[in-house]
Order: sequence, then structure tokens, then C-alpha cells
Amino acid sequence: MQSVQSNGIEYLWQADPAFWAKHSPVLFPFIGELKDGKYIFEDTEYKMPRHGFARDKVFSTEQTSDASAIFTLNSDKETVDIYPFRFIFKIEYRLEGSGLFCTYTVENRDNKTMYFSVGGHPAFKVPIMDTLEYTDYTLKFDGDDVLEKYVLHNGLTGDDRETITLNNKELQLHPSLFYADAIVLKHISSRQVALKTDKDSHGLRFAFDGFPFFGIWAAKDAPFVCLEPWCGIADNIHHDYQLIHKEGINELAAGESWKRTWSLEIFSA
Repeated sequence: MQSVQSNGIEYLWQADPAFWAKHSPVLFPFIGELKDGKYIFEDTEYKMPRHGFARDKVFSTEQTSDASAIFTLNSDKETVDIYPFRFIFKIEYRLEGSGLFCTYTVENRDNKTMYFSVGGHPAFKVPIMDTLEYTDYTLKFDGDDVLEKYVLHNGLTGDDRETITLNNKELQLHPSLFYADAIVLKHISSRQVALKTDKDSHGLRFAFDGFPFFGIWAAKDAPFVCLEPWCGIADNIHHDYQLIHKEGINELAAGESWKRTWSLEIFSA
């Protein structure tokens, strides 16, 4: 995604390179860091960059219309060298009513079980209205009063946690929330988060049913917040490198397909 607008108001972060030169990357086939940047599958060691390779690939345009677009990434020699599975990965963006829906579809075109993670990383402009401040905005969770943040150690999850107590299910945004990297949530009851302010009527609701993990992040002192639905998570500091033991990994049988959807809805009331 490059832009999300309603009535002339931009909601998506516009990739200012002074802070972070991305809008909404996709995380596939892994999320976050691998321990020592590597993993082992069937006794072979592979290297993989942070968040996988899909965000840096050019997808093919499969289908477009006024209300939807489908983009496809196929495995090739370059991907197989670092990720030994044949696959088709599709991203569909669809406008429906007042909502924007993003659907990930993974198809296993190999003759063996495929192991993967997939997640979103959309960044939203904060403040939405330029007359307001970053700290005027909150994230309102629909099902949590307390968040358990897993502390990151050079990008890896540890066993130590920090408790974030919400005020009426709301987390006030402040740049310092992200000075020690992302807020990583493994146990979250909410299936929806609203980005809102009491000082203006414009905001958005972000729904992520089917994604067991959730991340919240911003670059240091940057005027945006990333809402990240994850089917998968960074390696734990105790991980043994074996792909089949990776926390949160998804298994997909040969010839099968897998699908998840997150969505956002703009509101002005």
C-alpha cells in the first residue's frame, strides 16, 4: 500500500526516509529476527534477513478492478536458495463498504510440508490531523485491560515481560513507548484496535482476527505508529535453530492453501 485516503485526509504513513522509508511492508516467510540470522531445515543451514524477503520483492499483478487488486509472488531459484519450498504467495487489497481488507494467501506447491510465518506491518500517520500532537492519540483495545509486553533482546524474544496497564482499555501514544524497540504481544484478547483522539473525530479501526500475535512499533520520535498483525513471531533467545521448532510457525501440507485477512475502517465520528 502507498496511500489510504478518505475525504482528502491521508491515514497511511508517507515513508519519509528521515524516519522510515516504508509504508506497509509484508512479512514473509518469517517475522522479525532469526537467531543469529539463520535456521536449519532437514540438516541444512540457511540464512534469512529480518522479516524475510517478500517485502523487497516485486510482485506480479494478477488482477485489478476499481475495488480490488491481487498481487502474486512465486518461488524461484533465488528464493529456494534461502527458503527451500515452492510456493505461491498472494496479497489481495479489497475495498468493501467503508473498509479496506488485506488478504494473504499462501499455496504450498511443493511435495513436502511447508513452514512459514506471515504478517502485516502497516504504518499509520500520527497525528492524523496536522493541528494535533502525537500524544493526543490513543490505541483503544476491544478486549484487554492490561498488555503483557515481551522484552526484545537484539530483536529476539525473551522470557521476561513488562506489564502495560491500560486506561479504559486505551494506550496513550508517546514516542518513548518504542525507544526499546517494538511492543510485542503474544497473549492478547483483542481482535480490534482503534487509533483515535478525543480532540478530533477522525480515526481508524484495525481488525486482525486470526492473527495470534500482535506488534506495535514506531521509529524513534517518528510521527507514525505501526499496527502489526502476525501469524508468527521472532525467534526466542533459547531457540535451537530448527525451523520445525520455531515458535508460532505455520505448517501447510503439500498442495494445500492458507488464508488470513486483516482490515481497517476509517471513521470520522
